[in-house]
Amino acid sequence: MSATQSLDATFAALADPTRRAILARLASGEASVMELNEPFAMSQPAISKHLKVLERAGLISRGKDGQRRPCRIEARPLADANEWLERYRQLWEANFQRLDALLEVLKQEAPGVPSQGDA
Repeated sequence: MSATQSLDATFAALADPTRRAILARLASGEASVMELNEPFAMSQPAISKHLKVLERAGLISRGKDGQRRPCRIEARPLADANEWLERYRQLWEANFQRLDALLEVLKQEAPGVPSQGDA
């Protein structure tokens, strides 16, 4: 899976509130499908479908512990998504800083309007 496809799968998986809630639960530790199903008013097959989406996106993995197949969260796809978003955060921050600087210049040029340093 390419980096773009992986990012697409991550954001598609995160678009659903149930899947985000499952990830939030798994952030505190491994859980079985039955344990993950408890807080939701849906069938176990429905939860299993959400888990398959998360697994295909690489956001979770399943281990084997006897008869139990605990799910665990995988950090790499979330880190990749965060890295992608961070680039845009930095861009917006730079734009806001330029806007702040422009507003400060305009305040200094306008008589009677207090500047940021004035209290």
